[in-house]
Amino acid sequence: MDIQRIIRYALSLALTLAFLLHVGEILNIPILTSLENQAYDARLKITLPENVDKQVVIVDIDEKSLEAIGQWPWNRNILAKINDVLFDHYQIKAIGYDIVFAEEDVDEGAKLLDEMANSSLKDNPDFIAEYNRVMSSLQHDQRFAESLKDRKTVMGFVMDTDTIKGGLPKAITELDKKTLKKLAINKTEGYTANLKQLQQSAFSGGFFNNPLLDDDGVFRRVPLLQTYENELHESLALALARAATGSPVIEMVVETNSDSDDLFLEWVTIGEIAIPVDHESGVLVPYIGKQKSFEYISATDVLNKKVDKDILSGKITLFGTSAPGLLDLRTIPLEPAYPGVEVHANIIQGILDGRILHAPGYTKGYEFILISFIGIALTFSLPVLSALFSTLVILGSIVLLIATNFYAWSNAQLVLPIAAPVLLVIMLFALQMTYGFFVESRGKRQLAHLFGQYVPPELVDEMSKKMEDINLDGEMREMSVLFSDVRGFTTISESLEPKELTDYINAFLTPITKVIHDDRGTIDKYMGDAVMAFWGAPLEDDQHALHALTAALGIIERMKSLREEFAIKQWPEIHVGVGVNSGIMNVGNKGSEFRVDYTILGDAVNLGSRLEGLTKVYGVDIITSEFTRHAVPEFEYRELDRVRVKGKDKTVTIYEPLGLLENIDKSERKLLKQFHIGIKQYRAQNWDAAEREIFGLSQLDPDRKIYHIYLDRIMHYRENPPADDWDGSFTHTSK
Repeated sequence: MDIQRIIRYALSLALTLAFLLHVGEILNIPILTSLENQAYDARLKITLPENVDKQVVIVDIDEKSLEAIGQWPWNRNILAKINDVLFDHYQIKAIGYDIVFAEEDVDEGAKLLDEMANSSLKDNPDFIAEYNRVMSSLQHDQRFAESLKDRKTVMGFVMDTDTIKGGLPKAITELDKKTLKKLAINKTEGYTANLKQLQQSAFSGGFFNNPLLDDDGVFRRVPLLQTYENELHESLALALARAATGSPVIEMVVETNSDSDDLFLEWVTIGEIAIPVDHESGVLVPYIGKQKSFEYISATDVLNKKVDKDILSGKITLFGTSAPGLLDLRTIPLEPAYPGVEVHANIIQGILDGRILHAPGYTKGYEFILISFIGIALTFSLPVLSALFSTLVILGSIVLLIATNFYAWSNAQLVLPIAAPVLLVIMLFALQMTYGFFVESRGKRQLAHLFGQYVPPELVDEMSKKMEDINLDGEMREMSVLFSDVRGFTTISESLEPKELTDYINAFLTPITKVIHDDRGTIDKYMGDAVMAFWGAPLEDDQHALHALTAALGIIERMKSLREEFAIKQWPEIHVGVGVNSGIMNVGNKGSEFRVDYTILGDAVNLGSRLEGLTKVYGVDIITSEFTRHAVPEFEYRELDRVRVKGKDKTVTIYEPLGLLENIDKSERKLLKQFHIGIKQYRAQNWDAAEREIFGLSQLDPDRKIYHIYLDRIMHYRENPPADDWDGSFTHTSK
């Protein structure tokens, strides 16, 4: 196959993969999120309904009312009168207050009368009689509370605040902690609610804050449910819709993820009305138009009964404000300054009309499959088509995508993703058509694409200057390999949440990789919590063993500082074991026709892996073989053992590298010499002499595991002497 076509295929598939990673929420591409939001807004504007039987009316604290009644907040007696007029005169169905009444309305005159009644005039019967008559009219909160009683009045409040203030309405239901943990519904730690006196008198209550605000600040989604202390609370819109329809019970329809056992919310039902929601209980606001799409009635006109009864009779009413000075304006897909109260009106109207759009969880799967199909189909078809036919295919693909998407929106009320598929089609076309402009220096580009994920950038630059030395087909080389693995990772993984575990893994793999790259190493692969790296390829390295040992010591040193960082985050303490070996290894591209990796194979590689496993046995951080030790004489080592690893018949002497010779002090050299004498006596089967040397060391450093290993062996061999041909080695039967 032509190399240029292969490169085209690779580039196209890489682009497709980036889109797939974005869909899978592994890679965040902000432009795709922004374009998808814009595409949603465009479809919303195009499909605004022409005729809506509007069942919601807004009583507005507008500029006219502020001028007539006075600046906000108003006396609660006035609010009580408005509430009485709405229910008694206009016969409204229900009312929701898009305002929090968290503070008491205390009349200054009442304070003065209280002081007089409890002091100088307390014995004046005429004054006390008049005081009792007047005070009832000055208890504004009490008057407002009485107007709320026995009527379908829904009080608004705010959740997810830093304070706990006022009285929450009765919760919909109480969720057990296990169920709550499985749901993605927003869990709050505070609230600002209405005075208990008001809330207890009202029919119900609902929150009106929006934790699901999109990154661009636009109100597209609003939650129907939030929780506080395991109790479920409904939004103002949902509470008002329920009050107006006879208060049917709220039920949640959930899907169970068989892999994670999580619960994914799909629908919220009230009676026979099914409301489509996302897993966070969010609904897509079904806007019917720009500001003033619903009937706005000035509060002062309601108070003075200047409104035609037919406008309000039997309607659901929202009490809120459109006055700019009261700062209840929101940015929505249709315009930048939209009254928040009208957002609730749209949701209520949409619930009652069944016009809520649905973006179910499976749309992610649909988008993943669609992008995969587009990527594969165009990757392998465009290179063999002429420019004209390629253009026709692209135009046809875009038209088909938009048409089917629009049909799903209009006829099935399904919000399917459109921006990423269309953009991928355009970008694949642009990539294929402009490829010729980027063919120069293709050798360097190919090299960077192949090795960029394995080696540091500076090595890629160096490799590009020595391309004749790069052999990808496979060869035998003298190299060094390093394996590192986290101790007790299974226990660690069980103690962390999935997202936290991912952050934990990234937090230690990143510094380990940096240390390896800084010492000119090549990352072979990540195996969960383990890392495999090698030195001596793709570029030859005469000091591969030295670089591998330096990296091993660097990793252990970096883990010390990482433990301090993890302690601050209250993460489990991290310890790693490292095995290093040098020898002849087979290096090159290996795999199948579907996937190829640049990797190493051979007995020397397997031994490196076994050495890493032995670090647990001998209680050390690093173990290297005699082959690496002989290649790096400038290091000091502690000889650990002569062993046969699992699957091998030949013995190998293993060591613990301690650092450069000049960094080891005299006292430590003396202890090393004593230990090595003890090992020689042990191999000569002079058990008493060996025990004398090693036991003394164990008293000086009782925590060093290697001393106890030899003391246990000496005790065993005294009772069970080894064979006559024993060479002093120990055979390990596990990896």
